[in-house]
Amino acid sequence: MAAWGAPERLELDLGGLRVAMVHDSGQAKGRTARMRRWFPDADLVVFGHSHIPMDQTGDGVRIFNPGSPTDRRRQPHGTIGELDIRDGRLAEARIIPVT
Repeated sequence: MAAWGAPERLELDLGGLRVAMVHDSGQAKGRTARMRRWFPDADLVVFGHSHIPMDQTGDGVRIFNPGSPTDRRRQPHGTIGELDIRDGRLAEARIIPVT
């Protein structure tokens, strides 16, 4: 658990879409396979840490990192993510540049 009270990992069902969240998903190599191992039932895993925006599917799971609106690190723009969930499925995922 984070010092401010957030759980290390969170799993929830959003109307039938199984979503997991974790701050640090580990190194890039093998990330989708690792997320499948960590969250075997998830349809979507949302993560952060690297601040590198990403929307990728592999190993039977979709992974999504919205990036950061304030600390873009080596990215050309600060970004936020938008997930449109309808009828138990992910209708759209967007990474939106904000700077």
